[in-house]
Amino acid sequence: MKTGLLAALIVVLLQGCAGFDGRGLMPGQSTTKDVEALMGVPAERIKLPDGDTNWYYPRQPVGRMMYAVRFSPDGVMRSSEQLLTQQNIARLTRDATTREQARVIVGPPWEVSRLERQQRDVWEYYMFHNFDEYFLYLQFSYDGILREVIMLKDYKPSGAEFTF
Repeated sequence: MKTGLLAALIVVLLQGCAGFDGRGLMPGQSTTKDVEALMGVPAERIKLPDGDTNWYYPRQPVGRMMYAVRFSPDGVMRSSEQLLTQQNIARLTRDATTREQARVIVGPPWEVSRLERQQRDVWEYYMFHNFDEYFLYLQFSYDGILREVIMLKDYKPSGAEFTF
């Protein structure tokens, strides 16, 4: 009896992971309903200037990924991509990129902090780079302009994630 229950639980858990990155969705064919059925409700939806819409799926903090699924105005999926990459971070321009532009480029932050003395809002993300774990911090001045992009390697003591 316990073995059957355990096997059923494992199957349910594996099905839940199947939609983690949108694998199996087909650009040009999958619809908003297909995406929501596989990946769940998005954390955020942003209407883009060209009429398309991005749906954002953060897999933070453990997954260290941010997926964006792009839809045409008629609700058909155009693409799906992992946003927290060096190529996307390179698209962020210090003293020029706005909060709104950054949100489209790398998705909604995992956490937001305010540094009153520096007059900055800090967006925090967790990401992978070259198989290592990193923290990504975007600092915006109160006028909404990106002022700093900081990537710090996450140096965890061995086994620290399992201790209490």
